[in-house]
Amino acid sequence: MHWPPASGRSLFFVAWPNGGAQDVLMRAGPTLLIIPPLQAVRGPGRTVRLPRKFLEGVATYAQLWSGPVRVRTSAQDRPTTNLDETTFEPDDWPFDLTIAPLDGGEMDEAIADADIVLGAIGFLQNDLPARCQRLGTACVLVTELALHTRLQIAMAEEQSLIKRLRRTIWERGQERRNRAAVRLASGVQANGTPTFDAYRPENPNTILYFDSRVTEEMLADERRVRSRPIEGPLRLAFSGRFVEIKGVDHLVQVARHLVKAGVEFQLDLFGDGPLAEGIRAETDRTGLSEYVKMRGVLDFATELVPTLSRDIELFVCPHRQGDPSCTYLETMSCGVPIVGYDNEAFAGLTRTSGLGWTTPLDDPRALATRIVDLARDRAALRQAGIESLRFARVHTFDRTFARRIEHLRKTLDVHRGVAETSRQATDRS
Repeated sequence: MHWPPASGRSLFFVAWPNGGAQDVLMRAGPTLLIIPPLQAVRGPGRTVRLPRKFLEGVATYAQLWSGPVRVRTSAQDRPTTNLDETTFEPDDWPFDLTIAPLDGGEMDEAIADADIVLGAIGFLQNDLPARCQRLGTACVLVTELALHTRLQIAMAEEQSLIKRLRRTIWERGQERRNRAAVRLASGVQANGTPTFDAYRPENPNTILYFDSRVTEEMLADERRVRSRPIEGPLRLAFSGRFVEIKGVDHLVQVARHLVKAGVEFQLDLFGDGPLAEGIRAETDRTGLSEYVKMRGVLDFATELVPTLSRDIELFVCPHRQGDPSCTYLETMSCGVPIVGYDNEAFAGLTRTSGLGWTTPLDDPRALATRIVDLARDRAALRQAGIESLRFARVHTFDRTFARRIEHLRKTLDVHRGVAETSRQATDRS
């Protein structure tokens, strides 16, 4: 059978070799306990709401891991702002889900009953490596937001100077606790270069990965990328949440500068959020609606990826903060190069890949100027798309999860070896 059931839409499908989700749950082998840095929302009956991207990821762990996969998370009362949050029945998915507090004796029992725990840094889990060490369980931490990015978020969320000062002091104290947790952990998996650069010196068993939902079969066809026309208006795009931290409010200014520079272009905006109506009103008021098109939220696998792969020459990414957005690799997987603000995540990706173009943060004029320069050589822009696709090909969802699973396996082997050596030393004494 295929998972998930036909009644639900999926980004991809996994064929379970032994017949279904229950067979995966009952598989013999080491137990992996996943404690995500997000909370579940209880729905009617036994239903639960969580981001589909998270569900797909855990299901992939269940497919690739050689033993049972369990998830433990706490609950929250209201839905999140995730565009892909979905309601599901836990029994339909190939992992065991427990919604309960992350402290107390029951949590210790769950840790002790697992062979390895995959958690995350943060104030809710910074005691996790110490607890795992006390209970004899290996512990790997996932890291995403570096201190600089967390401070950016604090400045964006807090308007009061006093509150900003308090958040800054708290985040710096939190960073000390993060580093202590990283040092105690059995291993670290860093999503993006900012936390990889920050925490690798603290823990040598640290690997770098780039987040993406694109599977092998979803990659753009390189031959089709090569055959994209390079005449007519320059085809630009942005996709994601329409919120200030994504810089979407700057795209109208970018479009205005491009018009003044005499560039023929069309900018398609895919997504939704609180700034959508303001952007629509502004483009109508200024006459930019001829150039800027609001396309709404498209299904990722069946609509957005094919559209980007077929129609778009350049992705405009004015993200203000350095979170390791999956947008980067997913766009490159479509054979589309990226120009964007030099937040620490995108700047790190351009250094690692040698691809893409960065401009100073919060400077839409500079971003537009770079686009004007790129528009002068559309053939070179297309070649950059081909090179972006080749880089993304080695960082697909499938290959990334395979590397992360292998890291967990090796980390568990080392942990068991150290434990056995310690036991033998104790026996001899």
